[in-house]
Amino acid sequence: MVTDRRFEHLNDLLVRALRTHSGKTLVVESDGTTWTGAQLEVAIARCAAVLDGLGLRSGDRVALLSGNRIEVLFVQQAVAALGGVFVPLHPLGSPADFAHILDDAAATHVVVDGARIDEITEAVEIAGSSAQVLRIGGGGADDLRVLMAAETATVLEPRPSDLEAICRIVYTGGTTGVPKASQVSFRSMSTMYGIQLADWQWPDEIRNLLVAPLSHAGGVNFVPTIAQGGTLYVQQNFDAGEFLAAVERHRITCALLVPTMISAILDHPHLSKHDTSSLATVFYGASPISPQRLRDAIARFGPIFFQFYGQAEAPTTVCVMRREEHDVTSDARMASCGRPVAEAEVRLVDHDDVEVPDGQPGELCVRGPLLMSGYLNLPEDTAQAMRGGWVHTGDVAVRDPDGFLRIVDRAKDLVITGGFNVYPRSVEDALEEHPAVAAASVFGVPDDYWGEILVAAVEVRDPGVTVDDLKAHVRARKGSVQTPKRIDIVESIPLTQVGKRDKKALRRAFIEQAQATTTGGPR
Repeated sequence: MVTDRRFEHLNDLLVRALRTHSGKTLVVESDGTTWTGAQLEVAIARCAAVLDGLGLRSGDRVALLSGNRIEVLFVQQAVAALGGVFVPLHPLGSPADFAHILDDAAATHVVVDGARIDEITEAVEIAGSSAQVLRIGGGGADDLRVLMAAETATVLEPRPSDLEAICRIVYTGGTTGVPKASQVSFRSMSTMYGIQLADWQWPDEIRNLLVAPLSHAGGVNFVPTIAQGGTLYVQQNFDAGEFLAAVERHRITCALLVPTMISAILDHPHLSKHDTSSLATVFYGASPISPQRLRDAIARFGPIFFQFYGQAEAPTTVCVMRREEHDVTSDARMASCGRPVAEAEVRLVDHDDVEVPDGQPGELCVRGPLLMSGYLNLPEDTAQAMRGGWVHTGDVAVRDPDGFLRIVDRAKDLVITGGFNVYPRSVEDALEEHPAVAAASVFGVPDDYWGEILVAAVEVRDPGVTVDDLKAHVRARKGSVQTPKRIDIVESIPLTQVGKRDKKALRRAFIEQAQATTTGGPR
């Protein structure tokens, strides 16, 4: 049964936070520039005035391309206050990617970091877009900062906006094909913020170090942080050494990290030289983390890890696993994504949408006020993904008797080899238990004899380890069926724009050779 706690509209929450903490420093930029609540309100109000003067109306789409800088926050909040739709462009994308989004989303305005204006100019030309372009920096008539300085507004007055109106369009990471655009409503975003405030384990004194992209995952931590009178410390990008130094320098108490960041921090050669004792909570999510890496992190930093699980179709907070629920003695618990929050009703179903019992794998489906409103311009995909009023996540999960969910894998990543079903994530976890393995990505490729075979790409810490060593290690833990037929030791595993291992890119790289040869029968 879904509980709807009727959380505050995100625009009202923002205004209340800024005015309640008007004299407090709420944001610290990487160069040391500070912003109080009062200063932020003035800046957001003036950014909104600029966009309003350029004709932005409720429902208009504003795309943004920028690294982590304060203007990203101004634009995000100003667009929401005007009832517009924020469309983030990922900083790691290409002009062709941006052109697709500008065209698909029918963007009316684009805001871009001045250093990347050439990419947006190219994207606009490719898309044949008539969007108005504002740059951040560089001076001139199209510089957002210059235009804001000419405005006189001092009070942020959001336009009335219906909770069901769309406020954000989020393009997926695209690990299984062409990215889809999830349409997220004010209701969904307000629910997400409310869950973060009600259910996340925040430190008593919040000094939040932001290293994830502000335009994406990092930005959703801004409002919950300042609503509690906390301070957000913004780094321009993630660097493990700079992260450790900033934690020590600012006595950081919390941060949001993805698993690849956690691994980089654990592997940093100067980790032991930094005082990280101030850290009280590390929020982590966005992609699976191997149980062994999570154990390593808890052993180094203590029981401070808080997991969140969600996706673009159900933002950020479908499930959470609290700090004290991380049981390092239990393999199943360390592989869990936690239990559903009150606003997310969850069930696991088979291929016929029949609910499966505890202990059996099934597709994780969600319903409740957190859900997207549908995919942009894709009515058939929307009908399929949201059939019966449930969002079908594409994640295969198992539920234990205590209600904890464990994501087994993506449904589309299932490999059927020799008639046996193999979920690659369990093989990845086994490989990453080997002390010489830094990271592993496992996937299937076509094979004339087996139908599909398992292939693994592995990053190693010890160059002396052999493929035979790794195969023997997996075979001892998972058996012969789940042992990859082929293991390639690689310098690095490619990542998607949102930091997930890019199996699509790996599969493309391996597919020609895999199709040109066969394994030659059983081995």
